[in-house]
Amino acid sequence: MSRRPAAYATLALLALAGVSACQPTDTNGGNGSSATVTASSSTGKSDSKPKTATVPAFTGMGLQSAQDKAQAAGFYVLKSHDALGRDRMQILDRDWKVCSQNVKAGTSGPVDAELDFGAVKVDETCPAKDQSAPSAVGGGMPNLKGKSVKAARDALDSSTSITTNDASGNSRFILVESNWQVCSQQPAAGAMLTGQPVTLDAVKFDETCP
Repeated sequence: MSRRPAAYATLALLALAGVSACQPTDTNGGNGSSATVTASSSTGKSDSKPKTATVPAFTGMGLQSAQDKAQAAGFYVLKSHDALGRDRMQILDRDWKVCSQNVKAGTSGPVDAELDFGAVKVDETCPAKDQSAPSAVGGGMPNLKGKSVKAARDALDSSTSITTNDASGNSRFILVESNWQVCSQQPAAGAMLTGQPVTLDAVKFDETCP
């Protein structure tokens, strides 16, 4: 008797068992859905930074402390200027103190607003009002007397030929121009500027003009 039919039956049973073993196990209650979790397209987060804040009082503070306080309140667009109008740079902020602020304390404003501090050195007295820089209005020579040589130079066209002299007669070189004050000028205040050279006679700010 031939055993081939029995062998064929055995092979068929093994094939069916293999197919059954390859089927994935349903882990979702039989509904056939995938077990992979898709992340939500929305993060659910929004910009939590405030758009406005209340401007603190800075007058009387050291410049560095005022800047730190402004940043703690949310303001980061900060600048400062020489309240005495001498056009000095505030290089070491701890050496300066705040005399004025361009935005009144207690004002609610946008956090990207610029805060500008008028400042003087810590051993100087704040002016009653910020001193404005001179400017050549309408092409006329500004009144530069009492202004720093640096501020005077900045008020004139960059092409202007400027000669500076020590008004004390000691023939000192005027190196740090923001430390020297103009005593006299040529041309005189109000004269039309037509490209002529300018002469400034000056002494240091702690000295008296002759």
